[in-house]
Amino acid sequence: MFCTKTLLFITVLFRLGTFTFAAVDTFVYGGCSQTKYFPGSPYESNVNSLLTSFVSSASLYTYNNFTVNGISGGDGSVYGLYQCRGDLSLGSGDCARCVARAVSRLGSLCAGATGGALQLEGCFVKYDNSTFLGVEDKTVVVRRCGSPVGYNSDEMTRRDSVVGYLSTSSGGSYRVGVSGELQGVAQCTGDLSASECQDCLMEAIGRLKSDCGTAAWGDVYLAKCYARYTGRGGHSRANGYGGNRDNNDDEIQKTLAIIVGLIAGVTLLVVLLSFMSKSCERVKGK
Repeated sequence: MFCTKTLLFITVLFRLGTFTFAAVDTFVYGGCSQTKYFPGSPYESNVNSLLTSFVSSASLYTYNNFTVNGISGGDGSVYGLYQCRGDLSLGSGDCARCVARAVSRLGSLCAGATGGALQLEGCFVKYDNSTFLGVEDKTVVVRRCGSPVGYNSDEMTRRDSVVGYLSTSSGGSYRVGVSGELQGVAQCTGDLSASECQDCLMEAIGRLKSDCGTAAWGDVYLAKCYARYTGRGGHSRANGYGGNRDNNDDEIQKTLAIIVGLIAGVTLLVVLLSFMSKSCERVKGK
């Protein structure tokens, strides 16, 4: 009995741990400013200090913003914020892990850039040399739609119901809607007021409905908010349209590397389970 329970526990733990972290850690988009700072400059030191503050703060708060002042509060100042998805708890450590991962990837992606932003499935980080905190920005950053599934009145009714709930002002800055197999999520950055958040989300939701039409899923990310829905067939960027091809190609290569790693991990797990099973049989035979 002990052996059977142990084997079951190891299998479940492996599957849950891999799936949960991969979902939160998935790349959505990233971008950097064209301007660069000089290596070893005070600005570089301020950027490093800001990003370090993100990682430290994320174990305590799911959202925060920081300003690191330059000389006399002018040249060299850097502004930034991070935010975790509304369903990530501090106790699980998912928020802190996501922000740490995002900061690491942003540092590599935007090395030497005076500004940069990166969105993972579970969190968002951004910094710049001009303040953007508390400023509404409805610039379209990413728009992706799944393959069209044809007009189906029931499906469209469910989608409209979910998207309609996301547009209600009483939903707060993080909103989730579910109808049957279809679910939607929307969120604003924490530096926006309630009215600014609502205005941003209405723009994102309006584009989601008009641009994605009868698609199986859709994503619209604006600079300060996003709205998404997914239904049957799941959420696969590989089958979508309207995204950034260069980013998708890079992520396909990264995904293949992850798959190879997972196959190796599964192979190792199978060997371990086989060994434990044989050990259990020897124990029972005595």
